[in-house]
Amino acid sequence: MSVRQTLVLRVNDAEREVRPALHDTLLTVLRDELQLTGAKRGCNHGVCGACTVLVDGRPVRACLTLAHTCRGAAITTIEGVTGIADRLRSAFEDANAVQCGFCTSAMVLVAAALVAERPGASIEEIRTGLSGNLCRCTGYRKIVDAVCAVAQGTGR
Repeated sequence: MSVRQTLVLRVNDAEREVRPALHDTLLTVLRDELQLTGAKRGCNHGVCGACTVLVDGRPVRACLTLAHTCRGAAITTIEGVTGIADRLRSAFEDANAVQCGFCTSAMVLVAAALVAERPGASIEEIRTGLSGNLCRCTGYRKIVDAVCAVAQGTGR
């Protein structure tokens, strides 16, 4: 039997009460309890990056993060993006960097953390920063172009 304890998470600037089992991942709570499906269940082993969300502004693999470890942290999903992430979302559209869309949410969030930490990031820094997130459709060039446009201040 799985013990469930009430947990209050701050997700997208709102306090949300959930009742995860002790072994439930942040991804399970976000998708199944809170119905926030922007973080994707890809490999479920932390390899593909499709489940990436921001915890206190840093990208984390939600499939590897236990929900209970996020108590008191600010969690941001693609559904709650503002600022840089919102500009990146628009830049992805402008650069046609979206094909199937499966990786897009995570790519935008990882890029937002990168640009926030390194405004004016170089193409190499962007490539390195995105390297942990897999995309099977775009070949990455358009994604890097979109992130570069925002990092260099030429994107909307």
